Amino acid sequence: MTNNVGGFDRLIRFALAAVLFYLGLMVYTGSALGTGLAIAGAIAAISGLLGFCGLYSLLGINTRKADQRPQA
Repeated sequence: MTNNVGGFDRLIRFALAAVLFYLGLMVYTGSALGTGLAIAGAIAAISGLLGFCGLYSLLGINTRKADQRPQA
């Protein structure tokens, strides 16, 4: 698994994860929409932490700059 998510992209993913968690757990709590938003937030947070996005891999996208050192 190679890193394909750059630093700015990771920052956006963490911000998006926070918004999705908030909406899923506070605004739409107890509904199917809330559960879906919370799951989407978890996926965004995990891909930000790992620096790897499966969809990017399938589409051949790499937002990590060549001079950025890979994260473990």
